[in-house]
Amino acid sequence: MGHLDGKVAIVTGAGGGLGRAHALLLAHEGAQVVVNDLGGDRDGTGGGTSMADGVVAEIIAAGGQAVAHYGSVSDNDAAAGMVAKAVDSFGRLDILINNAGILRDKSFKNMTDAEWDIVIDVHLRGTYLVTKHVWQHLLAQGQGGRIIMTSSTSGLIGNFGQTNYGAAKAGIAGFMRVLALEGMKNGITVNVLAPAALSRMTEDLMPESPEVAERLAPEKVSPAVVWLCTDSAAKVTGRQFCVSGNRVSLLSWQVNVIAEKNALEAPWGVSEIGDAISATIEQWPKLLKPMEV
Repeated sequence: MGHLDGKVAIVTGAGGGLGRAHALLLAHEGAQVVVNDLGGDRDGTGGGTSMADGVVAEIIAAGGQAVAHYGSVSDNDAAAGMVAKAVDSFGRLDILINNAGILRDKSFKNMTDAEWDIVIDVHLRGTYLVTKHVWQHLLAQGQGGRIIMTSSTSGLIGNFGQTNYGAAKAGIAGFMRVLALEGMKNGITVNVLAPAALSRMTEDLMPESPEVAERLAPEKVSPAVVWLCTDSAAKVTGRQFCVSGNRVSLLSWQVNVIAEKNALEAPWGVSEIGDAISATIEQWPKLLKPMEV
């Protein structure tokens, strides 16, 4: 049995890189997966069906269940359509992994309004739109749920040449922190991921070497994501996790490494990473509770 048998998940931007790795591991652990990908370039231009279809084919070939969705997260009708696709195909929806994103890097003095707007639109508004429709479904379904949002250290700490991206990613983290408080009474957990992995999005931002490719493989981020979707993580919400190369850190007022092994080893198993994270929970900074109304 898998950790997510009977669960249904949407993964946005799942045609490659981190999204693909998340989708494959979710399916391996028993989830039925809606693989969303616009199929465009990393700057948001273009589109197509081959990327989403390819991941769906991989999942089915491995014995899992998946369907493709090709819409943009920044389109309200497409965002609603992802939920409809999940329910029509699999009868329910339990998990959302907000992963889709683009890059338009440029120093602030040279950045155009269009370069600012499209990055905010895809990352921040796109996360909002898909989460909005999933949220309403989870509330109506009445059985809790899991939402993972993807931020970045560019927004949580900062990075040169990424004011548009950093602003969007910081906004996503703030969105998560508030929504986590609102979801508590309904059993919906909301957490944020700040990953570092070698993918199409980062291929020219990281040094090329076999060791870097192994150390920062996307597959080494996904186990922590999948564990956050399990019943074992039902009380983990409102948290910011920095994940890369088999290291999971909890980012609060300071960065605290909460699980780590050699980055050149095989990725964590879902139970293994879950046990390692769970062993530290009592030492985490206390989460502020919502004010009584």
